[in-house]
Amino acid sequence: MTALEGLGAYVARGAPAAGAVRELVELHLIDTAGAWIASAAADEGRSLLGFRAAMRARGQSDLGLDLSTRCALARLSEIDDIHLPSMTTPGSIVIPAALTLVATIPAATTDDLTAAIVAGYEVMTRLGRAIDGPTVLYRGIWPTYFAAPFGVAAVAARLLKLDEKQAASALALALTFAAPGVGHHNAATTSRWFAAGNAARNGLNAALAAQQGFTSDLRLVEGNFLSGIYGVTPDLAAFTDGLDERLALTEVSYKPWCAARQTMAATQALKDIVRSGIKPSDITEIRASVLPPHLKMIDHGVIAGDRASHLTSLQYCMAVAALAPDMAFDVQQSPPSLPPAISDFMEKIRIEADQGLLADYPRRWRARLRVVAGSRGREWLTNHVPGDPAEPFDRVRVREKFLRFVSPAVGADKAEQVLARCDDALGSDQFTPLLAEIEDACASASDDHHFGRNASV
Repeated sequence: MTALEGLGAYVARGAPAAGAVRELVELHLIDTAGAWIASAAADEGRSLLGFRAAMRARGQSDLGLDLSTRCALARLSEIDDIHLPSMTTPGSIVIPAALTLVATIPAATTDDLTAAIVAGYEVMTRLGRAIDGPTVLYRGIWPTYFAAPFGVAAVAARLLKLDEKQAASALALALTFAAPGVGHHNAATTSRWFAAGNAARNGLNAALAAQQGFTSDLRLVEGNFLSGIYGVTPDLAAFTDGLDERLALTEVSYKPWCAARQTMAATQALKDIVRSGIKPSDITEIRASVLPPHLKMIDHGVIAGDRASHLTSLQYCMAVAALAPDMAFDVQQSPPSLPPAISDFMEKIRIEADQGLLADYPRRWRARLRVVAGSRGREWLTNHVPGDPAEPFDRVRVREKFLRFVSPAVGADKAEQVLARCDDALGSDQFTPLLAEIEDACASASDDHHFGRNASV
């Protein structure tokens, strides 16, 4: 049996989530819905919704357009969940795809939905691990983009109840749709998120094709497809080892604020040092030791209007955490100019790579901070940030995060209304009302809101 045949069999027989796993599915659904809605208030979110509206006006609306738009919205938020060992963000792809498709299947049940979500997380993260996502990202291969068709193909195969051979062909065809990256994307009009949504749409097309009898090469990963085309030698064991024994969903982290996850360990260390009694105004020097693979990505300043530069700048993220923590809950993340206090604080930060932090990487993304404040000094090692599997969010924390990001975009009452609908999402087999509620919230969020742009120090 090939790796794709093994995964296809797993998807086809996928069991509904129960007990603690069902609770996890619901929490990640709430978390993803919050990301999906909050991003509609950002410029890029409004652009995505505008594109969909334009296509609908031309009579080109279809299931794939809705699926791609919703996945793109959730992913662009940068508050979606993340699986550190695979460097993929599965929730933003799997959950909008599952909700979009399940609402079109009259006979689908909650059990079908939870089984599809679990299968999507499992398959997408396994591909990310097989290609060594934490390494290939820094070669220019975006693991989430690469794995999105694969993950959605698994979701659709399970919801469409494809048999084992059909599911395997859906995965194989989806893998042939994989693209490595989107190039330079540091611009206000980036197509990065549009591309991610389209990748998810390709996964749906793969499953629909398999349903109609199309087959594909089931020996793709054993052959030279990945190595010859992408320069990636896959870890074959990552595809099938431990299937039905452990779930990737239990290894997925929630993001506690809006930023690239690579910046969060050092930022959390600074937050902890400040809580210990060191005043930000007294700090004269900060030396951050980070994981060597992350250094180049996060050691830089910011460019006005360039959202990506703010999300990935460790200096900026740490200055915000110290001086204006509410700014970390701004999904837009591209202020027209920096407050002088933020700029001055960024100048105090020096960043270096530390090989010693690589123990247990990529399961742990660690950072060490050394802070000088007058005559005082403090050192702090962060192994996990809130939301990681070692410090998981419970329902209270997930709900708090949802309201923290969604309320400014749609108002407190509307946020509570949508949250209540999400809380009940797995309590019935009625999925259309949930989608309608989320769509209405996105429309409200995109209606000339200026999410967090007036934050000040």
